[in-house]
Amino acid sequence: MNTVGDSRLGVAADRERWRVLSLLCLAVVLSLTTWFSATAILPELKQELALGPGAEAWLTNGVQVGFVIGALAASLVNLPDLVRLGRLMAAAAMVAALANASLLFHPDPGGAIAARIVTGAALAGVYPPALKLVATWFTRDRGLALGAVIGALTIGSALPHLFRAASSALDWRPVVAAASLATAIGALLFLLFAKEGPYPFGKAVFEPARIGQVFREKPLLLANLGYLGHMWELYAMWAWLLAYTRAAFEAQAIGTAAAASLSTFFVVASGILGCLLGGYLSDRIGRTATTAGMMIVSGSCALLMGFLFTGPLWLFMLVAVVWGISVIGDSAQFSAAITELADRRFVGTALSVQLGAGFALTVLAIWLTPHFADLIGGWRWAFLLLVPGPLLGAAAMLWLRNLPESVNMAGGLR
Repeated sequence: MNTVGDSRLGVAADRERWRVLSLLCLAVVLSLTTWFSATAILPELKQELALGPGAEAWLTNGVQVGFVIGALAASLVNLPDLVRLGRLMAAAAMVAALANASLLFHPDPGGAIAARIVTGAALAGVYPPALKLVATWFTRDRGLALGAVIGALTIGSALPHLFRAASSALDWRPVVAAASLATAIGALLFLLFAKEGPYPFGKAVFEPARIGQVFREKPLLLANLGYLGHMWELYAMWAWLLAYTRAAFEAQAIGTAAAASLSTFFVVASGILGCLLGGYLSDRIGRTATTAGMMIVSGSCALLMGFLFTGPLWLFMLVAVVWGISVIGDSAQFSAAITELADRRFVGTALSVQLGAGFALTVLAIWLTPHFADLIGGWRWAFLLLVPGPLLGAAAMLWLRNLPESVNMAGGLR
């Protein structure tokens, strides 16, 4: 037996999987800049397009709606299981880039909302397939690898706030142009470097009945309930953090609009630390313990934000950053759990269904949050609406921990 040769082959394979993960994460960062490109410039678009309250809410929610449509449509035909993932992600990212760029051509409110819906539908061809592709490279350290992908999503989602803060005039057009160009570059990276690893999932056939299986099997149901609790909080926090921070800064008589954008960028971008920490912990103490712990912390931060609305600034920002870290730190682990609990032949479909249901819930949470703020007379206590989600999600994951099937997760660490 040539143990030296086998060892060298093992080292080479290990380097290759991390190289592919790095390139894939870079492509995801670039592609996901289109997600919040309109949210980051919403005050400017509101004025430019003369948006009413209803249109403003739909402009924010358009990507979420589009993503749900795209994810569920993909699951109906098992698209992530049937199409070569690199080509699928490249084509989807390019569609997102073009749809986002169409905002530069002075659309009316209806056209702008339609562009956001198309952007979201296209991104459904990037995010779930990226999770599946990474899983084909990692059996060991899968939680950390998927955490890196969610971290890339987090940075990409935060970047438009940095683009906006970097513009002294706060003009919205450079933000849209930069996000569209970044996404086009991401599409090229997907085409050139996204390839499946040595642990592929079986190819699926068209079988819609498999969608219901995701909710009929108790372990999958609990993992999905945990994910829904997580998603109730996550995107509403990301979508309205800029508005909340601007209101808080005004209450504290400090900062400018650019400062609020920069602060929002740092809070959202801090989530990459949570994603890596969540991946590290889940591969060592288990998926259920990690997700429940993260949701308890994030729910507590959502509760505390109202008490710190008027300062002191340092404590407001500290809790906001801890929230930014914990609110996304568990996200990848719900997807990792699905890859470990679901029938291997339909992992791509199961992921699409999970993500579609989760993002459908975010539409409601994003729509309700500003209405709740108006109802209670301002933004200060608006994030109280989000607290029940992570608490119920934590309860579901702790219930899953007690099921015998949970030993299939994270190498038996539950």
